[in-house]
Amino acid sequence: MKAHVSSILLGVQDLARSKAFYTEGLGWKIKDDYGVSVFFEPDGGSRVGFYGREGLAGQVGTSAEGSGFSGLVLTYVVRSETRVDEVVAEAEKAGATILKPAGALPWGGYGGTFADLDGYIWSIGYSPKGTDQPYAE
Repeated sequence: MKAHVSSILLGVQDLARSKAFYTEGLGWKIKDDYGVSVFFEPDGGSRVGFYGREGLAGQVGTSAEGSGFSGLVLTYVVRSETRVDEVVAEAEKAGATILKPAGALPWGGYGGTFADLDGYIWSIGYSPKGTDQPYAE
């Protein structure tokens, strides 16, 4: 198995609400909408999509129940501190919960963290140290 993620599929409580958060709030564009799931334009990265939480849990053979930190953090690397601030502000305006405001990080970078409407955690970051960062934009 290669170190590659073909797509990221998140189980959400309310598909319409999540679509609005990401399209209207964060400006994502829908590539495929199948009714029970939706996928967004990958824009050079892995495909990201949503599926109803109950249906997705059933599809992979597990329970939809769960609480607390899942151990999953989605990372979005940008090219400046200013862009970190902008993305975190866009997410907050769209209804996200800011978990950690943008600021200096202990290892020398700059970043902030928010949870979307279903509690999925996004870490928005910038590092002046690396030249081969997996930039999202």
